[in-house]
Amino acid sequence: MTSLLVQLTRPLYESLATTYRAALGKKLSHYGLRFDDLQDPLKDEDVAEALRRLPPDVIVARNCRLRRALDLSLKHDGLPADLLEKQTPELSYLQEVLEEVRAERRERALLGAPAPYTRIYYD
Repeated sequence: MTSLLVQLTRPLYESLATTYRAALGKKLSHYGLRFDDLQDPLKDEDVAEALRRLPPDVIVARNCRLRRALDLSLKHDGLPADLLEKQTPELSYLQEVLEEVRAERRERALLGAPAPYTRIYYD
């Protein structure tokens, strides 16, 4: 029964997901961001580890995009039209490394070993 329900709702879900992704991409382009820039390393240890593994030039570019977006947002402004058409919010730089980190975490969990980069919180 559930597989039939999934088959019936999948086209609607995919249509809504495509529409949402396009709208979000347009909003991100307005500020010069990419989808991967929305990943928060403070909330997800895997994202923090994936960012640590990226080359320094990619990190610098990410930080510049985030600073520019913050500046534009505070000014209630957007990118100029000539820069707006050059934006590529769908271009990914983090997902491949993030999948690798998550696969390593799953493998360590199967082996019963803790992740070497797990945060410890003290009260």
